[in-house]
Amino acid sequence: MRRKISAILLLAMMVPSFLWAREEGVKSTLSDQEALSITIYNSNLGLVKDTRAISLPKGVTELKFMDVASQINPTTVHIKSLTDPLGLNILEQNYEYDLLSPEKLMEKFVGKTVKIKEKNYYTGKEEIYNAKLLSVNNGPIFQVGNEIYAYAPGQVIYPEIPENLIAQPTLVWLLENELAKAQKIEISYLTGGISWKADYVTVLNKDDNAADVSGWVTIDNKSGATYKDAAIQLVAGDVNRVAQPEMRYKGEMDFAGAVAKESAFKEESFFEYHLYTLDRTSTIKQNQTKQISLLEAMNVPVRKELIFWGAEYYYRNSYGQPISNQKVGVYINIDNKKENHLGMPLPKGIIRVYKTDPRGSLQFIGEDSIDHTPKDETIKIKMGEAFDVIGERKQTDFKVVSSNVYEIAWQISLRNHKDADTKVSIIEPVPGDWKLLQSSHKAEKVEAHTLKYVVNVPKNEETKIEYRVRIKW
Repeated sequence: MRRKISAILLLAMMVPSFLWAREEGVKSTLSDQEALSITIYNSNLGLVKDTRAISLPKGVTELKFMDVASQINPTTVHIKSLTDPLGLNILEQNYEYDLLSPEKLMEKFVGKTVKIKEKNYYTGKEEIYNAKLLSVNNGPIFQVGNEIYAYAPGQVIYPEIPENLIAQPTLVWLLENELAKAQKIEISYLTGGISWKADYVTVLNKDDNAADVSGWVTIDNKSGATYKDAAIQLVAGDVNRVAQPEMRYKGEMDFAGAVAKESAFKEESFFEYHLYTLDRTSTIKQNQTKQISLLEAMNVPVRKELIFWGAEYYYRNSYGQPISNQKVGVYINIDNKKENHLGMPLPKGIIRVYKTDPRGSLQFIGEDSIDHTPKDETIKIKMGEAFDVIGERKQTDFKVVSSNVYEIAWQISLRNHKDADTKVSIIEPVPGDWKLLQSSHKAEKVEAHTLKYVVNVPKNEETKIEYRVRIKW
């Protein structure tokens, strides 16, 4: 007997130590976290860098890295040791996402015996008995003795949690490690479900020639993880990505706001994009929308412009009746320049405009989306349509000069019902090879196929613009 025990001990000593280490494995949770940073793109994408202090045994071991985003892209995961980069080698990498749920738990016990706890209708006492789970298709089916039950006759009690079910998404590595002490290990990965956008608020002054502009960064997190005390960076720009299958995460949205008067972000050029770095750490909760101040500019000069648009197809047919009641668009132009108290590259987003009414109450007067706008470029905001300025278009002549040459004459009427004079820009997209033959007002050929008028329309009066063009197709 002693010889057998000695042989078993000797055999155990001969087994390579890494087999014992691999069997035990190491789990890492948020309690090991030392630093966290996230770079968020405005294309439903985030780059997470999670640094943790982890003690790994020497040899081959399994590391379970928990508390990662549920919308992680496993093919983008990268692990490295910041303490001993050359001493940590990756043998295998896995992503386990078969999460524990009532449905999954029941599926794993099909064909097995579970316990049913049921309250006896007559005695009022709880009874526990064995039942075999036969199927879970469109609802569970149990066998209790010789009887078959559709759905559980009571509360189902499972003997254990199956090994292949986990409570949360987990990254699992098989590692070969040389440093048998605590080391800093950084995990980086891309995740979906998190994005950001810019929102701007503009408050016009009484004369519509200046405004206060504030900008906010809005971060929306549905990635399946909370990023606590994270260093946050935002990338503005159109980053090319390969189309991926759509991933969705269900959940309620919560709102949290941060109030600041000055920009909390430092902006800098980065490749062909712009990078905005928050000057402090912040927590982004799962299912949360967070706003952080981006900019605050006071008394920014603006230019209001009324535009009456034409259309290219007007020149291709003969119109017997006036094209009446055409809307005159209202726009506001802002030059993104340093001398205008701006000059910061502005990420794309929605800009909303307000104005104080005669009673001192702030009113919403329009909104528009803007694209990424570099410094020294102009932001054009479509506010809506003018109420008191009306446009009407009438074709006064349509002549066929030859098989491919036409002469077309137009009369544009602008009626101003306001109590003040106003300027209206008329934009006429003229197709083909064209030439202006006659015009009642000064015209400008601003582009190869664009004719422009800037007309002053006196208060409570009508101004008519007439012109004739020859078009060769």
